[in-house]
Amino acid sequence: MDKIAVLIPCYNEAATIRQVVSGFRAQLPDAVIYVYDNNSTDDTATIAAEAGAIVRYEYKQGKGNVIRRMFREIDAECYLMVDGDATYPADAAPAMCQYIFDRQADMVIGDRLSSTYFQENKRRFHSFGNRLVRYTINRLFHTNIRDIMTGYRAFSYHFVKTFPVLSCGFELETEMTIHAVSRDLNIVNHIIDYKDRPQGSESKLNTCRDGILVFLMILRLWKDAKPLQFFSAIAAFLLLVSIILLVPVFLEYFQTGLVRRFPTLFVGCCGGLAAFQAFYSGLQLSTYNKKARSDFEYQLKQTTEELRRKKGE
Repeated sequence: MDKIAVLIPCYNEAATIRQVVSGFRAQLPDAVIYVYDNNSTDDTATIAAEAGAIVRYEYKQGKGNVIRRMFREIDAECYLMVDGDATYPADAAPAMCQYIFDRQADMVIGDRLSSTYFQENKRRFHSFGNRLVRYTINRLFHTNIRDIMTGYRAFSYHFVKTFPVLSCGFELETEMTIHAVSRDLNIVNHIIDYKDRPQGSESKLNTCRDGILVFLMILRLWKDAKPLQFFSAIAAFLLLVSIILLVPVFLEYFQTGLVRRFPTLFVGCCGGLAAFQAFYSGLQLSTYNKKARSDFEYQLKQTTEELRRKKGE
């Protein structure tokens, strides 16, 4: 079992991977550095191996698929995940790992948005998207995460071995954040300096496509983590629509004793029934969610025993 494992998922990062591997080798000399190549068409894997990294491969395209394999194959007391594009500072790594060892943190977030991100980032819609995602998640989950979509994070063994990687692409970081928040894990924000990609290095993030995927992920995880809140919002909307449709019908009935708009009455009544059904679904799923939380706590105990056994080997 490794003390610290540095995880670097890569796709066509030949321009920067040597700098990244060398930087983390200097800052964490006792760490094992893993580079997982995700079907690169350049010399990323060769350069990473020359720089001293252990190179492995994931042939299913997408960052989420790479991280899933990393988490499955690597055992370490502390995991440090970083992109291979040289935008994150290696000198922040020791402090981030120390939170895992000294403060029993489960996830340490490398917070770009509280420092240099908005000055360094040249893609305007990326800045807007980061702000919007941060605001949405903090409001929905009543938390104070400073950077939702950062690719620079440290994890405990417990987090890695209990986190189900469901996404395939760049919505992964959002999924990690919501998982930690909804399971009441120990999260630490650590401010880092961010630098934009150097010349010759290109972002793989598609602003519109990946932005839509992130928000679909937020909705799905909101439903899974807080089903009563999610379905209550749907029920409230349906009930409001039902009331708007039914009030004129009933006013007309009380005034004339006649109901002339049967389609409106029918749709309004169906909306009310749908609202009741949505709320009942939220109650039912909330009960299942409590059972899932209980099972997760038991899973955490199992990973604790597993970690002790592996450290003793």
